[in-house]
Amino acid sequence: MSLTRRQVTVAAVTAVPVALSATGTAQAAPRRTRTLYIAGDSTAAQKYSDAAPETGWGMALPFFLRKDLSVANHAVNGRSSKSFVDEGRLDAILGLIKPGDLLLIQFGHNDEKSEDPTRYTEPWTTYQGYLRRYIDGARTKGARPVLATPVERRRFDAQGNAVTSHGDYPAAMRALAQDERVALLDIQALSLALWQRLGVEETKKYFNWTATEQDNTHFNPPGAIAVARLVAGELLRHRVLAPRDVRRLDAEIPESWITWPSSATA
Repeated sequence: MSLTRRQVTVAAVTAVPVALSATGTAQAAPRRTRTLYIAGDSTAAQKYSDAAPETGWGMALPFFLRKDLSVANHAVNGRSSKSFVDEGRLDAILGLIKPGDLLLIQFGHNDEKSEDPTRYTEPWTTYQGYLRRYIDGARTKGARPVLATPVERRRFDAQGNAVTSHGDYPAAMRALAQDERVALLDIQALSLALWQRLGVEETKKYFNWTATEQDNTHFNPPGAIAVARLVAGELLRHRVLAPRDVRRLDAEIPESWITWPSSATA
């Protein structure tokens, strides 16, 4: 026997859990805390005191999210979409992730390393194939996968134009996102535009340039905060997150909020 639309609506409403207050008044159950998992490489990863001031953008992302949306940063230095899977790191996430959680996937920097068979993937075949494993795994667990193109390095041509460094990997991810109907955060394009606006000299203040190192791939606190702001803004723009889930998108974030725990406690 089929149900009318009204019967279906009534059944759905009565299925919503409620809690009783001390006065006996029915109240909606509190929202479950969701978790945003990050699967990625060193540009996103947690850094420790021995690496300071190097900072992964995943360290700054919680500053832009409400407290009931926690971040579990599983990004690790030097990993590609392939090696992350082969080392069992995706399985570890899938063992924890719950329905309603998010899996944010950003790889590309190390997939490009053709000299290393443990990490290399080809953009239009194995790279897409490995990314599908993240997408399918998240969906199987009732979580939502989100793809993010790899953040751009600091590279400029002789005329001072910011130039790309990731070859076909961003395009391959964009095509996969369209095929799989997955939200895509185009951090490669957004970061390239940001570096162009800042220019050759100003961008040095965002990357891990120190007295002993000139690193044009990894960030210092201002750079990590800037990229995390891009990520949070894109999560909102693509309606992965609701306005109530984000905060401080237009606010100044003090560098002092970034901390590096001791590697002994990692």
